[in-house]
Amino acid sequence: MKLLGKKLYMTSVFDENRVQIPVTVLEVGPCKITQIKTKENDGYKAVQIGYSETREKLLTKPKLGHLKKSGDSLLSKLVEFRTDEVDNFKLGDTLTVDRFFKGELIDITSRSKGRGFTGVVKKFNFRGGPKTHGQSDRLRTPGSVGASSYPSRVIKGKKMPGHYGDRNVTIKNLEVIKIDNENNLLLVKGSVPGSRNSYVLVSKR
Repeated sequence: MKLLGKKLYMTSVFDENRVQIPVTVLEVGPCKITQIKTKENDGYKAVQIGYSETREKLLTKPKLGHLKKSGDSLLSKLVEFRTDEVDNFKLGDTLTVDRFFKGELIDITSRSKGRGFTGVVKKFNFRGGPKTHGQSDRLRTPGSVGASSYPSRVIKGKKMPGHYGDRNVTIKNLEVIKIDNENNLLLVKGSVPGSRNSYVLVSKR
């Protein structure tokens, strides 16, 4: 099962042994089931959920017609996940954070922060060149990148400067530290990719 949410901020909490734990606060749900796909109608089994209320003028007419099948909710973010247990879900039902429990291990997928065009020192943790022997302008260069006379080209997959970040990243086995059912908050141990208010997909293992 998966739920949509937003990354709010990072903070720290203390456990019963007074040990400080860094946590990321997520607002997870409530998510509404907007479509149930079956093998007979769609060729596979899946459940589609919606999240984040928005205004009607910001949605297209096809999306409005699709959402009316599950109720009158105006949801801007839709995502589906495959499951063989589609019989356990009902169209229009609401999924909340109470489906998780303290101490559970979950996976979180989000879009990482974009860093633009980046060199190899920052992108791949290269150490750079020597700072002595007359070298003054090539400290952060990757060094030699080509092969010898054969095959006389740069091998595919070579670690080179380029676009860094702004990609889907999944962090696995994050521990649930605390659950606030009243405010739909989920506190997980450690950091989560993405900037503040970015969408996250929380998956039960």
